[in-house]
Amino acid sequence: MADNQRLPSQEELLVNYVHRLEKLKRGRSVLHVHLSALRPFNRREQHIRAAASNLENLIGADTGQLFTLRNGDLFFVYKNSIKPEIENAIQKIKFMFSDDPLISDATEHGASFSTNYDAETEYDRILQQVQGLAKAEKRREDQVKSRMDARASLKAKQQQGEPLTPDVLQRIEDALSRADLSNFVRRQFICKIDQNLIPEQGFSELFISIQDLRETMLPNVNLLSNRWLFQHLTQTLDRRMLSMLAKTDRITISGEISFNINVSTLLAPEFLAFDDNITASRRGAMVIELQKEDIFSNLASYLFAREFVQAKGYRVLLDGLTVQTMDIIDMRRLGADLAKIVWHPDMVDGGESVHSRLKNFVTRCGAENVVLIRCDAREAVDFGHAVGIQHFQGRYIESLIAEDGRRRDLMKLKRRIERNESEDVETSM
Repeated sequence: MADNQRLPSQEELLVNYVHRLEKLKRGRSVLHVHLSALRPFNRREQHIRAAASNLENLIGADTGQLFTLRNGDLFFVYKNSIKPEIENAIQKIKFMFSDDPLISDATEHGASFSTNYDAETEYDRILQQVQGLAKAEKRREDQVKSRMDARASLKAKQQQGEPLTPDVLQRIEDALSRADLSNFVRRQFICKIDQNLIPEQGFSELFISIQDLRETMLPNVNLLSNRWLFQHLTQTLDRRMLSMLAKTDRITISGEISFNINVSTLLAPEFLAFDDNITASRRGAMVIELQKEDIFSNLASYLFAREFVQAKGYRVLLDGLTVQTMDIIDMRRLGADLAKIVWHPDMVDGGESVHSRLKNFVTRCGAENVVLIRCDAREAVDFGHAVGIQHFQGRYIESLIAEDGRRRDLMKLKRRIERNESEDVETSM
């Protein structure tokens, strides 16, 4: 959208409103709720919406106007006649975030959760404040646009950049052999999600982020220009991952984990050395993920490697199935323990035929053995439940885990407060 067609931001609307307020400032106040000062886990979008709803309830006929800024802060312009209701709303919002240091350690931090201005006597201060916030947001937008432009330029450069040749691959592998790749290891949980969207964590996948590695170390190389050389590069990354998994001081490992690996790596000396260095109990807590393309490029090698690792106690997961491939790949005949299906919104639009095929696949494999992956929205979970899938992975699942953690922390805090109040009552008796 062109700049002259762009919708104004909340910051811009707030500045315009405050300019108009100059003629109507008598008998009005401005509340600034500093949600941007909360810890990151307390200022996700759902938290900001919940806090804002306490003030939205006070918006009536010419009694108040609410602005939710990009940084999470709330500005509420209101008539002084509803000041008691405002104070009550602030107390409710504070209770929502009572575990945050901004509130629990307010004296130590010297920060204020909210600021109330008298529009008539402090108008200049209000105007200066909102103009400063609008300028800060404009700078942030410019920086984001600059980063997006730089990222798009980098992606284009990579696509058009130096092709991946044997000589380039050798240089990359030499660099990787000296680099600390633990900073590129990412973790994502596979969870059982119930009908109330409460996650129950199962195993977690550890993987080296190719995208981050590419942007940081290989900005001028088109990794995908040669499929077979890229496959060789992933085998090098397999060996580095095995090395890090064997040294728990390099990456934190807890609970059951999975990791993606090539069939050829399972048959290599590096995997045998890795296997020799871990206990039988750890093998039982590890899931080996194999890509379908890798399996069928050498089926005989896969069958041998699968039998070997399962005899050792590892579980085998068939990764990357889609609606198009799940009918022609029999997980049971391949001897895999688990399977991952890639979520796509088109599944919803596929009609009863697709839904029936997915239900049959889940029934054949067993609901406990199927994971729907790349779930970035609730739609994926709702659809998964509809076809019998219980386990999910993706960014939306990570957000549910974070929200559940916050909910549990609030419950602990509530029980602690109730316990302290009970002890105070007993002491006073």
